[in-house]
Amino acid sequence: MRALNQRLVLDRLRTQGEATRPQIAGDTGLSKPTVGQALLDLEQHGLVRTTGRSLAGPGRAAVVYRAAPDAGHVVGVDIGRRAIRIAVADLEGSIVARLDEPNRCRSASALVRTVSESVERAVASAGLAPHDVVATVVGTPGVPDPATGTVHRAPNLPGWERRGVLHELVAALAGAGSDVVVENDANLCAVGEHALGAALGVDVLVCLTVGTGIGMGVLVEGRLFRGAHGAAGEIADLPFGPLPSAAGPRRPGPMETAAAGQAVVDAARSAGLTVRSAKDVFRLARSGDARASQVVAEEAEKLAYVVAAVTAVLDPGLIVLGGGIGGNADLLTAPMRRALAATVPVVPEIVAGQLGSDAVLAGAIATALGTARELVFDRRGLQRAAGVG
Repeated sequence: MRALNQRLVLDRLRTQGEATRPQIAGDTGLSKPTVGQALLDLEQHGLVRTTGRSLAGPGRAAVVYRAAPDAGHVVGVDIGRRAIRIAVADLEGSIVARLDEPNRCRSASALVRTVSESVERAVASAGLAPHDVVATVVGTPGVPDPATGTVHRAPNLPGWERRGVLHELVAALAGAGSDVVVENDANLCAVGEHALGAALGVDVLVCLTVGTGIGMGVLVEGRLFRGAHGAAGEIADLPFGPLPSAAGPRRPGPMETAAAGQAVVDAARSAGLTVRSAKDVFRLARSGDARASQVVAEEAEKLAYVVAAVTAVLDPGLIVLGGGIGGNADLLTAPMRRALAATVPVVPEIVAGQLGSDAVLAGAIATALGTARELVFDRRGLQRAAGVG
């Protein structure tokens, strides 16, 4: 019971902010002596601290308490084909260190080593020791399979589909005791936009990420939906055109081949444009180039095909576009809506993601915080001190 009271008081401070003992008692329904004992225990274990005294109201000023943000830290990692992004945050989600670097790795072993060394540098730059990190969440393309240590459907990262690579990554990042989770990047994009971006308060949403690859994260009732095997949202495999005769495990899927970054570049070149990247195509379309605009319109129709299929099954309240291509929502949403209006009875709202290239990282931090806040409580020995466990 003592540990439950401590959790209740700590959750009150984390969710609603600093408060006095009478305020906490009123909000939790606990007696003032019970709140006082819980605050004493939490303060002794470094999870709560005082911030001063309240001057509101008559009588003696009351002590104000807050949850200690530096009682633990989390790390978020976004592994992309072209860049690796890392952030270190305290328990309030405030970023205390950030590291972005190009991904030049040509093998899975090199990528594991680079990620591990980069995390070490980021943690050190925050003035922290490795044991200060309570939870680490890594976003990666593909479908992580913890049982075999394999990432399925990640053809854009050289060697990343090798069996056992996840075990190597987790071992490299968990050396100081951090809880490590590897999650699909589109899933984390959806979590990030739901926590901090364009999808705040939306119960059923889809985050469609289009860049080097194509993926989708789904939240139902505000919770991440992974499916029975963790492969929900792998829309790279969605049929587009004639069905392939064989589905090789390492080839890009039909939808990825048709609508991801390279497809946009190929279509532009076929139209006679000299471009190096999809970014060039969208830049030309914004400048009024008719051929580039046509390529963009065709890309929007392909993405509408994906959204129509998803809408028929999930009926999402919101479609969030993310990724290097999806970030061009100003050019994509209007033709997508026109195509959808001829296909589905109710066209969902389609918006640009608000977090840009930081969406996956934001989702990783949000996910890690959910784990870390519980782990910190356990690690500080509060349950043992309270005679629980």
